[in-house]
Amino acid sequence: MKEKTVQGPWISKNRKQLKREKFIQLAEKRMTNTIKNMRLVGNLSNKSHYDYTEMDVRKILTTLTKELEALKAKFKDKGSDDDSIFKLR
Repeated sequence: MKEKTVQGPWISKNRKQLKREKFIQLAEKRMTNTIKNMRLVGNLSNKSHYDYTEMDVRKILTTLTKELEALKAKFKDKGSDDDSIFKLR
């Protein structure tokens, strides 16, 4: 089956190329945001500015690990979409 071409600003690019470009654009933006946010969570480890318990740390790390494993599963096959909201309390 022949790939369809798309009319518009990307004249002569096929759908597969467009989907790849969109993936790269979104992946770079989302990964940059994720890395920044993870570093911000890491900033919470500063005991001179914040008070936290070992249980808080375990919950944060367990949640991050769980979400990373879910992400890996999604790229392997169709994983579940759990719209959990993280809470320490």
